[in-house]
Amino acid sequence: MPDFLLELFCEEIPSSMQESASHDLQRLVIEGLSDAGLKSNASVLCSTACRLTLGLSGVPEKAEDRFVERRGPRVDAPSKAISGFLESAALSAIDQAEIVRDGKKGDFYVARREESGRQAVDILSALIPDLLDSFPWKKSMRWGSGSLRWVRPLRSILCLFGHSGSKMRVVPFEIEAIASSNITYGHRFMAPAVPIEVTYFNHYFVQLKEAYVILDPAVRRETISREARKLASAQGFELVEDEGLLQEVSGLVEWPVVLMGRFSSDFLTVPPEVIRTTIRAKQKCFVLRDPVLGTLAPFFILVSNIFPRDGGAEVIKGHERVIAARLSDACFFYEQDMKIALESRNEQLRAVVFHERLGTQYERVERIATRVRSIAARISADLGMASRAAWLSKADLVTEMVGEFPELQGVMGRCYAEAQGEAHSVARAIEDHYRPRGPRDPVPDEPISIALALADKLDMLTAFWSIGETPTGRKDPYGLRRAALGVIRMILDRELDLPLLPEIDGNKDLLSFFLDRLKVHLREQGFRHDLIDAAFMPQGHSDLLVILRRVKALDEFVNTGEGCAFLASLKRVGNILRAAEKQDNSSFGSLLDFVGLELQAEQDLFRHLDRISPDLDTHIARSDFVPAMVMLASLSPLIDVFFEGVVVNVNDMALRETRLKLLARVRSVSLKVADFFRIEG
Repeated sequence: MPDFLLELFCEEIPSSMQESASHDLQRLVIEGLSDAGLKSNASVLCSTACRLTLGLSGVPEKAEDRFVERRGPRVDAPSKAISGFLESAALSAIDQAEIVRDGKKGDFYVARREESGRQAVDILSALIPDLLDSFPWKKSMRWGSGSLRWVRPLRSILCLFGHSGSKMRVVPFEIEAIASSNITYGHRFMAPAVPIEVTYFNHYFVQLKEAYVILDPAVRRETISREARKLASAQGFELVEDEGLLQEVSGLVEWPVVLMGRFSSDFLTVPPEVIRTTIRAKQKCFVLRDPVLGTLAPFFILVSNIFPRDGGAEVIKGHERVIAARLSDACFFYEQDMKIALESRNEQLRAVVFHERLGTQYERVERIATRVRSIAARISADLGMASRAAWLSKADLVTEMVGEFPELQGVMGRCYAEAQGEAHSVARAIEDHYRPRGPRDPVPDEPISIALALADKLDMLTAFWSIGETPTGRKDPYGLRRAALGVIRMILDRELDLPLLPEIDGNKDLLSFFLDRLKVHLREQGFRHDLIDAAFMPQGHSDLLVILRRVKALDEFVNTGEGCAFLASLKRVGNILRAAEKQDNSSFGSLLDFVGLELQAEQDLFRHLDRISPDLDTHIARSDFVPAMVMLASLSPLIDVFFEGVVVNVNDMALRETRLKLLARVRSVSLKVADFFRIEG
């Protein structure tokens, strides 16, 4: 089967965009081929700072022939409509169309014709230019006089099709005066001048490696990581792992060369976070740790995009010079910040606008301090410590260090608080209240930190909801989805008995937003969607921990024999009640007394409901859903016996109503635990 190879060569693609762009390219090409009747078996996906590469195998040379059907107007439609149909369907006379008879909508015309499958090269020649013209870059630009928008100026397009192992041919097209070809280019510094002619699929990867281009991002990451550890180990140090930086750096280079530099140990007097952030943010370098002392070592790892002739001496010297200057600035900022007590900085927050409709950061601190006391009391956190942490939580925003490195907010607050004698739990809460910063970041674990983190995020959410600034579609400029997920994770991971409705000022719309995020979170945790729906009961809807416990209990219950039997019995109850209520156009309430029950089976079911109800209510009040569901399962044999010996829909209307009310009581008792009727299967 033939292969397809596409390379888009351009100026530097930002590292953060490379992975998503690669997957978009793969998706769009495969979807476009599929729509045209072409399938592929496998794909190769690569990206570097200068190119996106997609390789497909198993693409047929020609799409299969297929029948195309076009529905036309009704046979009694006006002649103008019929003429338009003939033109669009490429028919010369109406008798070339078929008539389809439809008893409800009337007879209508249908044009059916066989369409010959197009050649793959022709399909690709039309598909790729359209794809490039509408490619979904988050940010793009135009250059010169053209209209094409690309992340950076596009320089060449390699596009080939052919049988594996044989010479490939160019897929011909042109976009913005760039004609597709079989030419690519190697490393812009180490192999800049010589065009590379590609004729075979497998040779492409070898040819680029010979031209100092490692196409596979995973290989570049592994190379950087391996060489960095080797250099660190040779000096008796450990590499401080940083997956985010590794991902970023591997996207900046096509031929990674790993080198080590050093800085003065005098800089180690400042907090290690300052050193690491300075070196990471300003020079994209890794730091090292002394495994014996457990402190940072005065060395760093850099990644160059060239192999220097002097072994890297000049590159290292340049990095050392810049890092020394940056660390000198950081040390100065730190020393200046330490001259002012953290608490006294709060006055400066009066001049810092949080949001034009929500006031200043100072006013936000006041709201957080009020809210944190309520939360602290409910989760057994020290009220005094929580209030102190809230009061200091935003003070570092006006420090020199955070002004230079915004990503250090919270971290510097903790450093300054500790250095100025604040309690450890207060200092830690200042840093932790921003957590979780993302889906992989752990939630705070100390009560004061949890209380402050909840207060901060709940203030964000309630404040923006109060002015109608809510997430829409993909837009969420204030990170409100992330804040809501942070609240959800803290409540669930730390098992907090904290119903949300009182904490969000009774805002039902905001509660609905939380519940939607909770459903997404639970699905991501692997729970079935029908079990999640069954757990979202009207009562206790704002208690997220109760919902989680109910979902877990359901997940366990439905996988037992007793659970399956109960669901089958209850489904029969539900079907009979729905049919009867639809027929009578009314809803049946529960049977509250024994009067009217004639047969032993219905009497036994009623008595058992009476027996289990008090204990069932106790289990539900304690959120002990597993024993509650086991108790419900004991109804199953009695329900089955009931249906074997009792006819519900009898002619005696009073008796029929009594029996339906008994089944309605079964339904209402089960609904106290979960909405089992939402469970599929």
